Amino acid sequence: MYSIKTKYFLLLLILIVTSGKSFSQSSDPQINRMLKQVSGSVTFLQRQYNGTNLVAEKKVRSGEPAQDWQLSLKAGPVKGCSDAIDIDATFRLTAGQAISTTVAAKFDFSNWSTANYVLVPAAIYNGNRYRSIGAGYNPDYPRDMYYNPQVPLTISNNPRLSIEKEKASLVELQTGNMATPAVCFFSPADQTGFILLTEQQTKWGNSGVTITENAHKDQFSFDVSAPAIRKLATGFGDFHPSGDKAPDWKTGDEVSLRFRLYVFKAVDIPSLLTKFIKVRKDISGTAAPRNLLPMSKLLELGTGICSSNFTQQPIGNYYKPENNNDFQLGWVSGMINTYCMLSLNDAKERKRVGEELDFVVKKLQGKSGYFYGGIRTNGEIIAEKMSRDFPEVQVLVRKNADVLFWLMKHLQLLKESGYAAMINKDWEAAAQKLATAFVRTWQKNGQFGQYVAPETGDIAVFNSTAGAIAPAGLVLAARYFNRPDWLKTAAAAAEYYYQRDVAGQGLSGGDCGDISQDANSESAFGFLESLMALYNDTGDRKWLSMAEVEAALCATWTLSYAPVFPPTSTIGKLQANMTGAVWASIQNKHAAPGICTSSGDYLFKLFRATGKPLYADLIRDIQHAHAEAVNMPGHITTNYLVGSSMERIQPSDAEGKESIGNFIYTRNSWTETNGMLMALELPGIYVISDQSKYYVFDHITATIIKKENKGLVMELYNPTAYDASVAIMSETSQEAKHPLGYAAFLHWPKVPVKAGGKIRVHISGKDIKW
Repeated sequence: MYSIKTKYFLLLLILIVTSGKSFSQSSDPQINRMLKQVSGSVTFLQRQYNGTNLVAEKKVRSGEPAQDWQLSLKAGPVKGCSDAIDIDATFRLTAGQAISTTVAAKFDFSNWSTANYVLVPAAIYNGNRYRSIGAGYNPDYPRDMYYNPQVPLTISNNPRLSIEKEKASLVELQTGNMATPAVCFFSPADQTGFILLTEQQTKWGNSGVTITENAHKDQFSFDVSAPAIRKLATGFGDFHPSGDKAPDWKTGDEVSLRFRLYVFKAVDIPSLLTKFIKVRKDISGTAAPRNLLPMSKLLELGTGICSSNFTQQPIGNYYKPENNNDFQLGWVSGMINTYCMLSLNDAKERKRVGEELDFVVKKLQGKSGYFYGGIRTNGEIIAEKMSRDFPEVQVLVRKNADVLFWLMKHLQLLKESGYAAMINKDWEAAAQKLATAFVRTWQKNGQFGQYVAPETGDIAVFNSTAGAIAPAGLVLAARYFNRPDWLKTAAAAAEYYYQRDVAGQGLSGGDCGDISQDANSESAFGFLESLMALYNDTGDRKWLSMAEVEAALCATWTLSYAPVFPPTSTIGKLQANMTGAVWASIQNKHAAPGICTSSGDYLFKLFRATGKPLYADLIRDIQHAHAEAVNMPGHITTNYLVGSSMERIQPSDAEGKESIGNFIYTRNSWTETNGMLMALELPGIYVISDQSKYYVFDHITATIIKKENKGLVMELYNPTAYDASVAIMSETSQEAKHPLGYAAFLHWPKVPVKAGGKIRVHISGKDIKW
């Protein structure tokens, strides 16, 4: 018997040898013409396995019936789209049986280059062609990563194309690993983009996507198979035997592989990304989100849970950000959930928020101005990503970026809600010290790094996009404290991140405390916050253009369709539509309800600034997927508190096949916090009154009943089981040209709509009556 490692090598050898053969063309001239633009071809295959070992493979040609297999190949243009074709390949077993058999479409590309950018949404960014470390979740950093300005971007042990010379590559995935079942690339040499969309599954289950690159790295291939047969399944920074099994076919069995193929002119990686966000739903279609839980009810339940988790400890008083009594700052809700509580305009909660801010600035700020990342109830500072060779306590840069951004938002909210007198000068001083620390780091190093030492202010680990949201914090601080020099640093840092990471590598990453410098969603969404902050503050449309590219990158992390989950799984039984669930990172291979940790209101602001509905669609999808994960009577998810949620929406088998579609029975403060923030910072309905246009984010429906000279009449219907208080933001098209403040929600009228009830609303500009 061969070992798993030996079997894996043999499969790689078979695939690489196959990819080295001369490429064959399909029998369809449309497909051939399209693929010729990228030096590509496609072959249709039938394969037989012994377990996960490939034992035989043969080509199946359309119009050339073999003894037992028939291929019906259809290709046609896409209406209104000159750079796309639809492909339908139907395989049929016409006679006999086929044991342990799969079928596949294999796409081969010659004249390949490692300069090409390869994207598989939520799984592969820039081919994941980076230095890799460890063999499991959240690996320790080697010594050479510390205090080294030249450290290369370093990821955990994930599927990847090799960086080593003369080493071939093999990446084995299934569609459940992806936010959108797709393989994409951009060729700088040809100035061409390529996107292939496919479906999640056939009757045999999830399809497989296997990518190979030869040792010379001048030939690249991928195939889509029905179903997925992988030697090894990818986990959280490791691999394990897949347990995949090829099905047995009987006479008459047939399966169709459906694709939409795009080949188009692209001048850079942003061109590919902005094309992707426009087409990512084209083959799956748009499944209407379910209206289950009004945003006002979600806010009520979330703030109730948060309030009950306020704790008084010898070290200080605070809302618990996790399920224990220790305190973790930023990232997973520490001093972020406070913003939701402050918005309630409740004297008790306002006092509590003040106590937490006092605790944070007194106990956690280091001499440099940077904050430590957390503290235990016994007063012990929590150190992060430490090395025995470097004893200086360090902290994730992202946590400090969160602190600056959210502390400034707290100060703004207190002023705009009429409680400026409550602002403690120590809070303002702490914010100034922190902003100064960021500026000092930028001036010294030209970057913010991934980890810093709060005592000295030195960067302990360089590289990554861990400071993605820092420019947003600096923008707010610059405006609040009248420091235009801080705004210059914010702009310089945002330009740097955009050019080096987004435009240069098609990714952002490293701002999550339990990964390496892996590409992740949190940094993508956090950086979008920064770009919109710069646009809103300066009015410079270059930031808006960058924000549109960044939103497209965010979309690659967001489920674009409603995955089919096992019918016996929790999500399967609920028949939940998880379109909009947000994937974590290329290491942590799961989706989650919402953005860690944000409302995503910058997507609404981007929609407002551009008038493009796809940005509103994206945040609406995210909000509705979040609601699908909330534990409610008759809709049990966490099996915990009513209104609770947790971070696992699992379409993949990264944690084992038994984990697919099942929640973990616990709760996460950060998912509850982003739910509260969405309910708070997104309007239930956005109306441009002089154009009679509107967009619904809440779990209600709205219809224009009558248009009047000075406004309109709308009928709202609440199909849910819960009473709703619907926030309406109405403005004219002229007013929409002005930036939207962070506390704009304070001024949105709330219209009560009973469960199952209807109400008519008269809207004239900002005047709303019912």
